[in-house]
Amino acid sequence: MDSSTAAAILKDRGYEVYGATLKLWDEVNTCNTATRTCCSLEDVEDARATAFKMGIPFYVLNMKQLFKEKVVDYFVDSYLSGETPNPCIACNRHVKFHAMLLKALSLEMDYIATGHYARIIHDESTGRYLLKKAKDLTKDQSYVLYMLTQEQLKRLLLPLGDLTKTEVRQLAEEKGLVNARKPDSQDICFVPNGDYVEFIKEYRGIDIPEGTFVDKEGRVLGKSKGMVHYTIGQRKGLGISLQEPRYVIGKDSKNNTVTLGRKEEGYVNGLIAREMNYILCERPEDDMPVLVKIRYSHKEVPAKITPLEDGKARIVFDEPQPFVAPGQSVVLYKDEYVVGGGIISQAI
Repeated sequence: MDSSTAAAILKDRGYEVYGATLKLWDEVNTCNTATRTCCSLEDVEDARATAFKMGIPFYVLNMKQLFKEKVVDYFVDSYLSGETPNPCIACNRHVKFHAMLLKALSLEMDYIATGHYARIIHDESTGRYLLKKAKDLTKDQSYVLYMLTQEQLKRLLLPLGDLTKTEVRQLAEEKGLVNARKPDSQDICFVPNGDYVEFIKEYRGIDIPEGTFVDKEGRVLGKSKGMVHYTIGQRKGLGISLQEPRYVIGKDSKNNTVTLGRKEEGYVNGLIAREMNYILCERPEDDMPVLVKIRYSHKEVPAKITPLEDGKARIVFDEPQPFVAPGQSVVLYKDEYVVGGGIISQAI
């Protein structure tokens, strides 16, 4: 619904608009309305019907091989290495805003546009393109767009950034778009039932061996189903009986161990991030004050960032934060603007 409404808005503004759906994955039963994922045959046909109704040309772009290499393989490798990856951000980085932009430019188009809720501002004083939070903060998606480069921001249109979700649904209904009442996609499109471990086992043709629960001092607490089954901060479903609530505070892929501890033992002072991308400025000054999100649903907290060599950065929280998960993205804000972000390598 969001991308269809974005297309309709641009058409009303006088742009020459083309519709495109990316073909990324075609595992049987991967996507359906019940699981609310976003790459099914039904979705393609809805997009085609919407494009037809709006009188715009429609493409289906086959990017399955790229998606497999840059998103699915990355997702599996990251989980097996003990991290908790965000495949949607990898898809944005490599597929939606890199490969699709290259395709658009090869077709002599000026921009790509999506239904993301965020805003792009051109700062006349610096010449930089800035990424700003959406008007509707409950739907803001600036977190998943932190990897955008200046060239990509220059070529990107986000027509929904100044609208609320309610306004977008109302506009879609007014225009009679076939997907006006379609629910938002939520699950990872290639893991529709949320069972990451079963997907990894089938995808790689491997068994996940049992592992060990240990405490912070390395003392064995019991058997686990295997390191891959658990995520940092998890408390329920551990399958082990202990005298007091314990949380997953660490994972070791080499030894197949999961470290359990009390909630206060899961607090850390900061983190090291890799693959940093900066939007607000070329490179922040050392100890620059920022607000950070360490996961999509996380509340922003004050911190200071210091850029390091090789695209890394050290981020130190003003107050310790719980359950920092390697593999997740950390995104930095200054007021309503995205400073930049990267992938968490380790807690410190």
